[in-house]
Amino acid sequence: MTCRMTGCRRASTPEEGTSVDRRKFLTLTAAAVAAAPLAACGSSKSSGSSGAGGDDGGKVELTVSVWSMASTPEFQALFDAFHKAYPNITVKPVDILAADYPTKVTTMLAAGDTTDVITMKNVIDYAGYATRGQLKDLTALATGDGAQLSGLDAFKEKDGKYYALPYRQDFWVLYYNKKLFDAAGKPHPVNLTWDQYTELAKSLTTGSGQGKVYGTYHHTWRSVVQAISAAQTGGDLLGGDYTFFTDQYRTALAVQDAGATIDFSTATTQKTGYASVFEDKQAAMLPMGTWFIAKLLADKQAGKTDVDWAIAPMPQRPGGSGVTTFGSPTAFAVNKKAKHSDAAEKFVKFASGPQGAAAVAAIGVVPALLTAETRKTYFGLPGMPTDDTSQKAFQPDKITLEMPVSDKTSKIDKILTEEHQLVMTKQKPVDGGIKEMGSRVKNETS
Repeated sequence: MTCRMTGCRRASTPEEGTSVDRRKFLTLTAAAVAAAPLAACGSSKSSGSSGAGGDDGGKVELTVSVWSMASTPEFQALFDAFHKAYPNITVKPVDILAADYPTKVTTMLAAGDTTDVITMKNVIDYAGYATRGQLKDLTALATGDGAQLSGLDAFKEKDGKYYALPYRQDFWVLYYNKKLFDAAGKPHPVNLTWDQYTELAKSLTTGSGQGKVYGTYHHTWRSVVQAISAAQTGGDLLGGDYTFFTDQYRTALAVQDAGATIDFSTATTQKTGYASVFEDKQAAMLPMGTWFIAKLLADKQAGKTDVDWAIAPMPQRPGGSGVTTFGSPTAFAVNKKAKHSDAAEKFVKFASGPQGAAAVAAIGVVPALLTAETRKTYFGLPGMPTDDTSQKAFQPDKITLEMPVSDKTSKIDKILTEEHQLVMTKQKPVDGGIKEMGSRVKNETS
């Protein structure tokens, strides 16, 4: 989840405030999780008719690899909904620590493990599994009803086949604190350019010391600068020529130099958490992914925050048309050596279909199948902002993949992250740092 991938080190779920994986932040209240039925997890006993969907028409215990079940409630929501639809199939999660997930799954598949369904935490790991022939071909599902899934293209291999189907698709929006805007007499953001965003961040910054309120907060992930720059300029993050980063780095440094965000060095040293900064009302704006919505809803319901928030589209480059942002899908795949291959396919199809979409939307997770019906479910959640701008933010014109996939992606991600840190801490000038990125990518990945 990398962030829900590698660019911001979240890859699908991380420790908030570190450079790991952002979707760990997706935590709902204990009450919300407890409210869901637990039949799909644990006991192999199930109720209902015997013809509901096992490989042999009998009862099946389907194993699914997941990470950090306790803090990633979408899994339980999907398992419960699936078990209700297929009473003879009981889901048994194979729960792995989020930080260990990619390594553990890689080892499992290499050793011939028979876990039925493998959750694809990010598209980079997926590409490796698909290339090594460790996943079942799901092209028939992908080209059927699955063709309308957001993020599906990320799972199309060079052979034209698909080996996973996305069930969720996160993308970046601009969160803002309505009360801080109102107190400053500023209109709520609607269609900002980056220049307007910068000036707004400066004007919304007030106070000093412990009582300072920042106009915005830029987290330390490199994608905050690099991924949005690539998305809105058409730049290639794997190409080696990174001059297209220039404007976005200058924007980020201008905001930082004005004291309108916590500076990069302080945020890194103190392991600042973006969620706490926004929920504690220390920042008026926050560019961040849609996975944060579930945490906001849950924390407000639990009384952990009373922040009055809404969302707007990500700021755009001057002269651009439409709304372009970036994001990353998360998917399910069937292990080629699965014990219950037919049941596993049923689960993947269900999770990526209308019923699965409804199940995850109901807990504040953005489904890959974002239809009018699932949007209605999503915006009907208690505490969800329903204004026109928030709803518009959920329909960007273009969502680009946070980090393209190739056999060089991991190395390039590491280089870009290292150089990003040097630029943001001013150990290297923007032009020099960008030049070094290109030089290192060409020399170290050839």
